[in-house]
Amino acid sequence: MTQTDTHTENPTVVFTDVETVEIENRAIPEPGSDQVLISTDRTLVSTGTELTVLSGDVPPGSAWDDHIEYPFTPGYNNVGTVVETGADVEGVEEGQRVATYGSHAAYVCSDAEACRPIPDGVSDDEAVFFTIAEIVMNGVRRSDLTWGEHAGVYGLGLLGQLAVRVSQAAGARPVVGLDVAQSRLEYLPDAPGVTGANPLEDDAEAVVREATGGSLADVVFEVTGNPDVITDELEVLREQGRFVVLSSPRGETSFDFHDHCNSPSYTIVGAHNSSHPSVATPANPWTQHRHAGLFFEYVADGSLEVESLVSHRESVTEAPGLYETLLADRTDAMGVVLEW
Repeated sequence: MTQTDTHTENPTVVFTDVETVEIENRAIPEPGSDQVLISTDRTLVSTGTELTVLSGDVPPGSAWDDHIEYPFTPGYNNVGTVVETGADVEGVEEGQRVATYGSHAAYVCSDAEACRPIPDGVSDDEAVFFTIAEIVMNGVRRSDLTWGEHAGVYGLGLLGQLAVRVSQAAGARPVVGLDVAQSRLEYLPDAPGVTGANPLEDDAEAVVREATGGSLADVVFEVTGNPDVITDELEVLREQGRFVVLSSPRGETSFDFHDHCNSPSYTIVGAHNSSHPSVATPANPWTQHRHAGLFFEYVADGSLEVESLVSHRESVTEAPGLYETLLADRTDAMGVVLEW
């Protein structure tokens, strides 16, 4: 991996090819009449999505394959300060902190209506998790999880960690988090009703039954992204339970629709971020913006704690080496934050 000179107007992280990361010097974008220009303060690396793109290790002809084209500009968790507004912009002001789906770049443009205002009580390191929170909150809401139900979360990367916390905030009790990496189990909150287990070392079904007093999970969230383990996760789900695919699995799963769906009468729910409603309606008012606002409220009042999930905090100048390290082994990585 290589790094170019970063002493320029707008250093931008770019995947120029498979396993190749450069910091390119690009022009500062000019905002349109309904856009704002943002000076980036923090970005969060999406280790799942971005490392999949960077590795190029995806099934040929898959949606992943169609999505990846080099050079690729990664990043969609951007926190920064508005430094310029277009002529028609209302409701967003210069000097305001906002969160957007901007890339890993020193300056990004965003439609004003796409900006999520960040309250004063939320730090940059907390706010940068907003996209992850939107995805998870949407998945938990689509699961129809309600207070008193039992939840299982397979895969304790960032999405899984947030799924545990949001499920608990939604009233699930207990919430069992499962991962094969001890380092990820250690990130689970030390809170009543939250327990962890390693499915390679522990009997996952027995752990869930012990935590619940003899029952299985009402809802299981798949957050590993590993297509080879998905059907094993159904062993902890009760009959007529809900199985929520919160991850983006890379590849096909051999699936017996009788044993894995029809006979136990499971409900299988996809929960991609794009399933948010584009506009609020009486039937579903929970847009991405509203979930982001709720996340900020929960962080500000202490209902959700996320800053402890930051495992790496590096200057953007170190990005090429950081990605190289993550490609080799991301076991110990959780929240990977780039400082600008």
